[in-house]
Amino acid sequence: MRLTRQTNYAVRILMYCAANPGRLSRIPEIASAYGVSELFLFKILQPLVEHNLVETVRGRNGGVRLGRAASQITLFDIVRVTEDNFAMAECFEKDATECPLVDACALNEALRKALGAFFEVLESYTIEDLVKARPNMRSLLGIDVELPRAVVAN
Repeated sequence: MRLTRQTNYAVRILMYCAANPGRLSRIPEIASAYGVSELFLFKILQPLVEHNLVETVRGRNGGVRLGRAASQITLFDIVRVTEDNFAMAECFEKDATECPLVDACALNEALRKALGAFFEVLESYTIEDLVKARPNMRSLLGIDVELPRAVVAN
């Protein structure tokens, strides 16, 4: 199974915000840290905002912040809002071909179990886990510790 680029950067946006606690993160800063376009990140933000994973603050000093604590956002939470399809084989599709084994296929059962295990692992990791695993995350992302910015409560 391969996750989309959208999911990859959705996780990265949340990691950036978690590494920048108590402050608003600006899209230009996040885009610069990861070397991607701001437009791409703005497109990714919409489903994250709709599902309360991220909050936006408008205005001159606006930005984004986590919609809830990093310890309360799992990788599965992100994947289920950014991925459209989890079909691992053609028979998982709603308009599957006519296969006489579709209801009794051992392959179908094995793939469903594999997908369930995949989701279970994603559910066991939070954004906080990912950020705490790298104590130097702030410096890796170029988050300036010296310059104060508007402090915001979650």
